[in-house]
Amino acid sequence: MPLNIYFCGSIRGGRQDVAVYQKLVKALQTYGKVLTEHVSDRAISEKGEDAFNCDKAIHDRDLEWLQEADVIVAEVTQPSLGVGYELGRAVAMNKRILCLFRPSSGRVLSAMIRGAETAGSMFKVQDYTEEEAEKIIEEYFSTLDQERTL
Repeated sequence: MPLNIYFCGSIRGGRQDVAVYQKLVKALQTYGKVLTEHVSDRAISEKGEDAFNCDKAIHDRDLEWLQEADVIVAEVTQPSLGVGYELGRAVAMNKRILCLFRPSSGRVLSAMIRGAETAGSMFKVQDYTEEEAEKIIEEYFSTLDQERTL
């Protein structure tokens, strides 16, 4: 059965990584339905989605999708309050979470994200390069498949 995947990436925190988001969403679509593929849309500026002029509607819709999701994949290189909020809510919902961070950005990942991973937890943080992204996603989802069949 295909998975519902919730992809997190910065929108109002900055759109510098939208090309990376596009590659990640495309790779994720191999494993299921990406509920939030709009995050990778180049037409969305850091002002947000034009179709929704109501922050409450975006919040409520996204929380619904978060509830529906089987797994959360977050690109966390570009700092974003929204992504942090989504991850906190996902942890509270006991969701499986993969956070992807590119050290080559020169940034340092928040300790609240990096420190959330513990042995055997459903929260995973993976440093990566763009060239490694597809392989990392493939490995993560093959591990998920193994766990789901147990």
